[in-house]
Amino acid sequence: MPLRPLPFREVKRKLEAAGFIEGSTKGSHVKFIKSTTEGTRTAIVPKHSEVALGTLRSILRQAGITPEEFSEI
Repeated sequence: MPLRPLPFREVKRKLEAAGFIEGSTKGSHVKFIKSTTEGTRTAIVPKHSEVALGTLRSILRQAGITPEEFSEI
């Protein structure tokens, strides 16, 4: 399934399923954190009704998740 814009709730659900926990919130952005053997991964997600495609790609890069892995979650 190709990557497409998703609502914040869906991005949050998938990141949590991938092992991230919700950290702090600053304004309309939420920090998701995951500890790995290489260190800590942090992904900043805007709390928008729809997360744009380019923003979603950036979130996946920060999280170290490929679009294919993300679609399968």
